[in-house]
Amino acid sequence: MMNSQPNSIEELMQRANDMAGVSLGDIANEHQLNVPDNLKRDKGWIGQLIEMELGATAGSKPQQDFLHLGVELKTIPIDQSGHPIETTYVTVAPLTNIQGLTWENSVVFHKLQQVLWIPVQGDRSIPVANRKIGTPVLWSPNPEQLTALQQDWEEIMEMIALGQVEKVTARHGEVLQLRPKAANSHSLTESIAENGLIKLSNPRGFYLKINFTHQILTNAFG
Repeated sequence: MMNSQPNSIEELMQRANDMAGVSLGDIANEHQLNVPDNLKRDKGWIGQLIEMELGATAGSKPQQDFLHLGVELKTIPIDQSGHPIETTYVTVAPLTNIQGLTWENSVVFHKLQQVLWIPVQGDRSIPVANRKIGTPVLWSPNPEQLTALQQDWEEIMEMIALGQVEKVTARHGEVLQLRPKAANSHSLTESIAENGLIKLSNPRGFYLKINFTHQILTNAFG
């Protein structure tokens, strides 16, 4: 059962705040869903559950989850000290047809204009059903954060345009990184080769680094 779309940011935040302190199992029961024993095979399960509860509609489309409100939804697993456990996926990286693409026109820029962060206990020792949801954070990047994101995005996209996608490692970028985004290494997509022609590469995705998301949560909770 999908909850209806929230009509305003206030309504969205009310729903998000109502979830704080509630376990994933309780929310799954409301929607008559089974809770997976672990998330190895169901990596996106928590995100999909929270989307249902909050009434998000985008699914995997390259647009914000609450397009009518201009808000992207991100669940973020945290450890006992409130520190993010993993990087946060933003969107698939374009590897071809990128001539003339600017930061302001990019999906990364669009998705990160306003993000509703939902922290969730991510400690593997806690059964998935017992993991509790934390206090939500509605965040927009400040000028410094926006500049850092833009610089990383432009540096990475320049390497993609020069046919050097294979040379981009997770170490590139201060706050944003590019990583293979595929279920397995056999998935291939077209990318630009160094001679300007087309070659096959693993799909890539943009991810926010842990130090950046940790800063967002720290700024919110002090």
